[in-house]
Amino acid sequence: MRRRPGFSVRLKLTLSYAGFLAVAGALLLAVVWGYLLRYVPDNPQGLLGVSPNRWLLVRTFFPAAAVAMGFLLVFGLVGGWFLAGRMLAPLDRITAAARTAGSGSLSHRIRMEGRRDEFRELADTFDTMLGRLESHVAEERRFAANASHELRTPLAISQTLLDVAREDPTRDREQLIERLQVVNRRAIDLTEALLLLSRSDRGTFARESVDLSLVAEEAAETLLPLAEQRGIALEVTGGAARTGGSAELLLRMMTNLVQNAVVHNLPAGGTVSVRTEERDGTSVVLVENTGPVLAPELVPTLTEPFQRGTERARTDEHAGVGLGLALVHSVVRAHGGSLDLAARPGGGLLVTVTLPADTR
Repeated sequence: MRRRPGFSVRLKLTLSYAGFLAVAGALLLAVVWGYLLRYVPDNPQGLLGVSPNRWLLVRTFFPAAAVAMGFLLVFGLVGGWFLAGRMLAPLDRITAAARTAGSGSLSHRIRMEGRRDEFRELADTFDTMLGRLESHVAEERRFAANASHELRTPLAISQTLLDVAREDPTRDREQLIERLQVVNRRAIDLTEALLLLSRSDRGTFARESVDLSLVAEEAAETLLPLAEQRGIALEVTGGAARTGGSAELLLRMMTNLVQNAVVHNLPAGGTVSVRTEERDGTSVVLVENTGPVLAPELVPTLTEPFQRGTERARTDEHAGVGLGLALVHSVVRAHGGSLDLAARPGGGLLVTVTLPADTR
C-alpha cells in the first residue's frame, strides 16, 4: 500500500516535547506577570520613591523572558530529539526484525533485554509469533516434501509395471492389472486424504449436531472385520456425547483412531476400547489399545504427517497413507478441541479427544 510521506514519529515526539516545554514556560511567565508586575506602581517614582516602576521592570523583564523562551524552545527541540530517539530505539529493533522476517528469514529473534514495558512486551510477542511461524513453515515444507514423495511412489511403481509389461508381452495380464489397481487405489486414497486434510485445516465445512457415540459405533462396525481378522477384541462403551461439527470429518477422525488402534496392536489377543462421555461441558472420546511399548519421546511425533514414530508410514498393506493421526489432529483442531496422546505403561496408546459439547 502506497502512502504519502509524512513526519516521522521521532520528529512528532520532538515537536510535542518542545511545544509542551514552551507552553509551560509561557504559563510561568504569565504567572510572573500576573502576580508580580501588577503590584508594581506605574508612576515615575516607583514604590516609595526608590524602587523601579512598572515601565522599567517591563523593559528589563521582557527581553530576558524572550531569551528564556528561546532557550526553552531550543532545549526542548534538542532534548526532545534525544529523548525520542532513546524511547523509540526498541521500536527500531522491532522494525528491523520485521523487515528481516519479511525477506524470508524467520530464524531472527529480537531478544530485547531489560525490564518489562510496552516495547519489550511487543518484542517478546513478536519473537513468539516468529517462532510459531517458523515452526509452521518448516512443518508445511516437510509435509509438501513427504506428500510429493508419497505421491511419486505409486506413480513410479505404475511406470515400472508398465515398462515390464511392455518388455515382456507374455507376462500375466490379470496379475498386472490387479497390481496396477492396488497401486492406483493407494494413490487415490492418498489424494483424498490430502484433500480432506486441507479441507479440515481451512475449517470450510458446515456444522451440525453430531453424537460421537453413534459415530464411534459406525466406525467400529466398519472396522470389525479387520479387527476379527487380526484377532483383536473391539469394544465400544459410554453414553451420548454431542458436539457441533462436520459429521463426515468426525466420522473420518473416529475411523482413523479405531483403525490406528487395531493396526498398531499385538499380533493376536489384543484389545481396543472406545469410550464416549460428556465431561464438564465437553464431549470426550477415549480410544485405548494394547500393543508394543512406545518410548515417551516418540509419542509427540505420531501426529506428524507420513510418520509413525521415527519410521515412514509405509510398512505393510494396512499401514494406510501415513495421515491417520495427522488427519485426526487436524480435524480436532478445526473443531476447536484438543488431542492428547499417552503411552500406556504396559504397551499401546491412550488417545483422548476433547471437543466442545453441543448445547443446542
